[in-house]
Amino acid sequence: MLNRIEVAGVLVERQAPRFTPAGVPVVEGVLRHQSEQLEAGSPRRVDCEVRLIALAAAAQLLQAAKPGVELVLGGFLAARSRHGRQLQMHVTKIEFVEGKQDGKVLQEEG
Repeated sequence: MLNRIEVAGVLVERQAPRFTPAGVPVVEGVLRHQSEQLEAGSPRRVDCEVRLIALAAAAQLLQAAKPGVELVLGGFLAARSRHGRQLQMHVTKIEFVEGKQDGKVLQEEG
């Protein structure tokens, strides 16, 4: 089944890193997206926040991002917990837009 998402925005929140029991780094945060999209032939203003989670190399790169930085993120959607249905973006690709953060781009093959 297809499950891919790509969204650009500003990092508004980033939590301190934590580690899974296996020692894999995890970073959670929130990206604010603002744009204008065409819907049914009319422009629609979009302003939303996307909860995100990054693991391993993506977590390390996201940890280097300071709130306020513009990012393009790619990944997939999954429920935030086993018992809930709220969605969260699992980040597998990070691109720093402004200044290119020394040109760092993470792209995990999946």
